[in-house]
Amino acid sequence: MLEKPPIQDNRIIAQLRQAYGLNISEVEFLPLGADANTAVYRVVTGESAPYFLKLRKDNFEETSVLVPRFLYDQGIRQIIPPLKTLNGQLWSELEFYTCFLYPFIQGCSGFEAALSDTQWIEFGDALKRIHTTILPPEIEKQIPSATYSPRWREMVREFQAQVEHSNFEDPVAAKMAVFMRSHKEEISELVERAKVLGEVLQTQPLERVLCHSDIHGGNLLLTRSEDFYIVDWDNPILAPKERDLMFIGGGIGMNWNSEREEALFYKGYRSININLTALTYYRFERIVQDIAAFCELILLTTQGGEDREQGFQYFTSQFLPKNVIEIAHQTNRKLGEYIRSTTGK
Repeated sequence: MLEKPPIQDNRIIAQLRQAYGLNISEVEFLPLGADANTAVYRVVTGESAPYFLKLRKDNFEETSVLVPRFLYDQGIRQIIPPLKTLNGQLWSELEFYTCFLYPFIQGCSGFEAALSDTQWIEFGDALKRIHTTILPPEIEKQIPSATYSPRWREMVREFQAQVEHSNFEDPVAAKMAVFMRSHKEEISELVERAKVLGEVLQTQPLERVLCHSDIHGGNLLLTRSEDFYIVDWDNPILAPKERDLMFIGGGIGMNWNSEREEALFYKGYRSININLTALTYYRFERIVQDIAAFCELILLTTQGGEDREQGFQYFTSQFLPKNVIEIAHQTNRKLGEYIRSTTGK
């Protein structure tokens, strides 16, 4: 969220004092992230190191804090654990928001700085440990399992129809509609390819593992001491490992698109047998999901302030060279070559 939400600082300070017993001297809004439903703050006390506060509006899932807390307690130190309230909970409520408090760690995202060779190897090792984690039943039963649902594809088709037959007074929505009309065939091809690959995967009994589901460079926090942390566990899922692995070399944010970086990552991830159909599907499906999300933000409402323009820039950047769409098509060609080499067709 780029614009500060309509909630007074003194209300936040009072809530943190009540829930965590902290004597807060200042809360500073941080205009970070692409999620228009999440606001983050730096919290300063006179007694200890600063804290990182996240306020989440709508769609709170308990697994978003239960999973990282469990992983940290299992010894995976590339996780920043949510802190417990005075009554032992991992969250508290403030008006229309759910509050989560973390230690504040100074650093930058994987979009802002490149991972070192050592960090790439350690990243691979950390993700392998996450994928091989055995969850307690009481947490596992709360985590959704991958279904290859047509939800996002159907939404994109509906938005395509909307921009063909509607006029938009809002300038951001208007230019979004123009862009979508000019890329109609390309967007339709993305939707169709995700549909076909999803139907193939429904016939393949792939092992489901714990996946972060959004493990791109923006969700890695890098420090000057070469530590790194996997953050934003908003939507963990039980899915084929390719659900996460598709980000490595996938080019989100015009980042992580180097074969050398991939090789370093898999050196840490170790033994790996990638299902290329699943990898290709998830790259196409993620693009479709992002298109749907940006359309929701821009076409269904005029609210959102600066997040709307940022969303439009993120949306259009997907179509640039060396970005996600080009890389998804490259992966699809590799899949075709693999099928021909193994079947002779």
